[in-house]
Amino acid sequence: MTSSLTQGIKTVLHPVSDLATAKAVYAALLGVSPQTDSSYYVGFETEGQHIGLVPSGGPQSPNAPVSYWHVPDIEAKLAELTAAGATVKEPAHDVGGGRLVAAVTDTDGNVLGLIQDR
Repeated sequence: MTSSLTQGIKTVLHPVSDLATAKAVYAALLGVSPQTDSSYYVGFETEGQHIGLVPSGGPQSPNAPVSYWHVPDIEAKLAELTAAGATVKEPAHDVGGGRLVAAVTDTDGNVLGLIQDR
């Protein structure tokens, strides 16, 4: 099997119904203040992990936490995953700062996120 390696799960996004309350809870859990703090996204960096909070109900919000696998070549990984039976949920697109994200669902409907930093 030929495959491109991943760099592991480094990002997890959580849908939240109350961004302000969730921000306080996650700040207490992680022991750090958010590095990104806006009305549509709050992100924490700690111990090599990125924990993001996304208001639920928006067009980009997941309905359950989504783990994002960091990969060196997002298009190659999407091709490998779809060849193995996954379905593209969100094609690769730039979310700013040279970061590409995409998502697939496995055969049981679980969402697998992908991130490539350029």
